[in-house]
Amino acid sequence: MNPKVDFYFSKAKKWQEELEQLRMIVLDCGLTEELKWGVPCYTFQKSNIVLIHVFKEYCALLFFKGALLNDANGILIQQTKNVQAGRQIRFTNVREIVEMEPILKAYIYEAIEVEKAGLKVNFKKTTEFIIPEEFQNKLDEIPALKTAFHALTPGRQRAYHLYFSAPKQSKTRESRVEKCMQQIFNGKGLNDQ
Repeated sequence: MNPKVDFYFSKAKKWQEELEQLRMIVLDCGLTEELKWGVPCYTFQKSNIVLIHVFKEYCALLFFKGALLNDANGILIQQTKNVQAGRQIRFTNVREIVEMEPILKAYIYEAIEVEKAGLKVNFKKTTEFIIPEEFQNKLDEIPALKTAFHALTPGRQRAYHLYFSAPKQSKTRESRVEKCMQQIFNGKGLNDQ
């Protein structure tokens, strides 16, 4: 147990019992407890394996390389279609956690083995993302925009692709592209200040 992480468990209002149970299970697997991104994160030889986090409707274990796990019990959840590596196991009560303890430990041990084996998730390349027509038109119209966009890091490019692609209506996609053009010219990512 890491005392720096204790506050996370003591401040939890809704999921306190569930979080404590998850913490005991994960620590029982021999992982190192750290605080990362403001949540309890469990590592093996400095590599992230799993973290515990809460949402309004559930609390969860998030496996960083969950996409590589066998998931023999079919319990891993991909949060959104854009999440490539991480997978969650969600809980709504402490009884579920207690009943699933052997299964949870098996998944944690498998995640440790994935890390020991040095396995990597094959991430989709930025070039594999579909460029919305509205953005492609602007890139074709304004060569300087195309140059500025391609100068961005792959992660920043991906963020823009996802943001521009999300709306169902063309008008909304167009509006998003217009609003972000200056930021792209400035070499900034979607969430950069």
